[in-house]
Amino acid sequence: MLESTLHLQLKNYYTKPEDLQEAWVDGYFIDILQDDRLIEIQTRNFLAIRTKLSALLENHKVLLVHPIAADKWIVRQDGDQYTRRLSPKHGRLEDLFYELVRFPQLMEHPNLTLEITLIRMEEIRLNDGKGSWRRSGWSIIDRKLLAIGRQVQFCSPVDFRCLLPETLNIPFTVRELARQSGIPINLAQKMAYCLRGMGQLQITGKTGRTQLYSPIELD
Repeated sequence: MLESTLHLQLKNYYTKPEDLQEAWVDGYFIDILQDDRLIEIQTRNFLAIRTKLSALLENHKVLLVHPIAADKWIVRQDGDQYTRRLSPKHGRLEDLFYELVRFPQLMEHPNLTLEITLIRMEEIRLNDGKGSWRRSGWSIIDRKLLAIGRQVQFCSPVDFRCLLPETLNIPFTVRELARQSGIPINLAQKMAYCLRGMGQLQITGKTGRTQLYSPIELD
């Protein structure tokens, strides 16, 4: 699979002069090899990197970088015709749980740090009839970085507690989490699942058939 422009641009952004790109480490190609850590840029699909991460974390510190598009311009190419528009969908920090749901327990490993980078980007689409039916056959042929915004690191499971709204009553339901956070309920479900998997939330009861969650007390 060809490397996207977005992946290449982010790789170059995180690479220091003394670093090595595409280094061979413990049976895997690594995006960036630094003196004291490995850096992996994962623009999508955490499932594809789970086995690789699990192996590398045994002997190396790993920084996993995941970009989220706070603003995305969609560029459509139809023959010689081009159009460009801003997507009405704007990514936010909590979107990380769409991917972290693949391996929340892995964040308990002391060698793993997750860095979320909010970006502005372009998505290039081609009217070739081969794309998803959701896009009416338009294929995504590339993604390009326009600007880098806020960057947030999560070094341990407890760091994710900052994403729980201060206005949230304890205990709470997933629906209350969604409402207070301003996120879709399916994302709130993934968030609760991840925080529970990382040992930061526990089920403390029910209201009707709906589970109630509370943060686990810190030592």
